[in-house]
Amino acid sequence: MTGLSLGVGLTNACDLACAHCYRDTQRVDQLSVDDVTSLCDVLPVRSVNLGTGENGLHPEYTAIVRALAARGVKLSLTSNGFTIERSGDDTLAAFREVEVSIDFPTEAEQDAFRGRGNWRRVMAAIERARTLGVTVTVLSVMMKTNFRRLPEIARVAFEAGAHYRVNVYQPVKTDVFTLAYAEFWEGFRRLLAATRLVSTTEPILNAVLGAPFANGSGCGRETVRVSPTGAVIPCVYWAASDVGLGDLPGLGAEGVLASAQFARVRQVPDACRGCAFVATCHGGCAGRRELAGGVERPDPYCPFVRGETVELEWRPAAARELLKTGSACTTVLAPA
Repeated sequence: MTGLSLGVGLTNACDLACAHCYRDTQRVDQLSVDDVTSLCDVLPVRSVNLGTGENGLHPEYTAIVRALAARGVKLSLTSNGFTIERSGDDTLAAFREVEVSIDFPTEAEQDAFRGRGNWRRVMAAIERARTLGVTVTVLSVMMKTNFRRLPEIARVAFEAGAHYRVNVYQPVKTDVFTLAYAEFWEGFRRLLAATRLVSTTEPILNAVLGAPFANGSGCGRETVRVSPTGAVIPCVYWAASDVGLGDLPGLGAEGVLASAQFARVRQVPDACRGCAFVATCHGGCAGRRELAGGVERPDPYCPFVRGETVELEWRPAAARELLKTGSACTTVLAPA
């Protein structure tokens, strides 16, 4: 094994209260420095992303970043701008990549959704990170309220000197933002028409495009997520866990990947077994299938099980390595 992509939520605390967020808001949990460094002792780690909550609110955030950087781990951070703003130059420069969230293409809309002043905080965060030589990606969640606006957000990202990445909304706490089948495909049709495609590990999109990207999503195979409660899970949207931090020394990487919940993520629906794209798609996004009724069912956005065909025009972009590309069901775009 060449190493796992590790996603770690140091805390589920956040300075915002975004309506589409999946984090637990009933209580604040957090991992310790020892918790995080022990992960690197017992698992082969190639990269670590700090996400879930706003990690700069963790009292030991700086110490944890320093400890991981000292181990030579490739680090990335997902933030609403707060943590980047609060990080010292040395701490911020320890990250190979940072991601900031933009869900609407104008200051008024972004601030209405995330909170007053968020747009300017994000733009300042992008500029500061780039000044320090840190790669910046703008991350959008494609949802019912913005699926037609993604080309505009992409333009904002590119003009700011950032990469652009899109995740599809997952209804962990509410289905208010869940895309209908037609909206999912309209969103990607608009997005691909306005940009060039760097890569996608969104399984159904990759299949519809003819599977030009062979690796697929690493969920349950090459990625491990650790929540602020210490639960070890195969997907950030996964509710069940049968492995905790205390189990890792005895299990190691192979034991974790062989555990019941990780095996469940890899389950292929019977309806998908004869599909030409099953080797890369594996039945679609496992987290989405589980939330939609169980991994035994095909992905709700799959046209093939409906007997339908989706035609998308797209143009490839030059390949580039972003740490999050293989660790989630996601799509990376470049300017047209």
